[in-house]
Amino acid sequence: MKLLREYYELCEGGVCQDLLTEEEKRKIREEGTVYLSGLMQEADVLNGNGRVYTPDVLKREVENYKRAVAERRALGELDHPDDSVVNLKNASHLVVEVWTEGNKVMGKIEVLDTPSGRILKDLIKAGVKLGISSRGLGSLKRRDGRDYVQDDFQLICFDMV
Repeated sequence: MKLLREYYELCEGGVCQDLLTEEEKRKIREEGTVYLSGLMQEADVLNGNGRVYTPDVLKREVENYKRAVAERRALGELDHPDDSVVNLKNASHLVVEVWTEGNKVMGKIEVLDTPSGRILKDLIKAGVKLGISSRGLGSLKRRDGRDYVQDDFQLICFDMV
């Protein structure tokens, strides 16, 4: 198995306002909480790394990942380490919601008040264009000039890049 990493841009400015709840909007106003939201991954399209995820594999892994989200264990890191483990000391954000819309994986992220999270907040404040990238383990099979992610894929996390 090989470590697979992908990249997607979130909504303009990192937040799709219509995806935020009233409670989240209140936390932004009153507590300075930072949320990012939007497209996190997509199936059946050739991504920037030359790979294609099938809808079945991606939907299965999103369903599995929802357990980590519900238990507030869906942490991610700033940058993209070459490791299959999320290091708590490097956590910058927590995925608080993830869902599918057709072949698209959508999500919402809360930026944490950790050293890496504060760097992430400063980058957002400075207007740096950020993206999100999945990290997972799996194998590839080449077909028609494309690498297809196989059924053994396991989603680890979503990192900010």
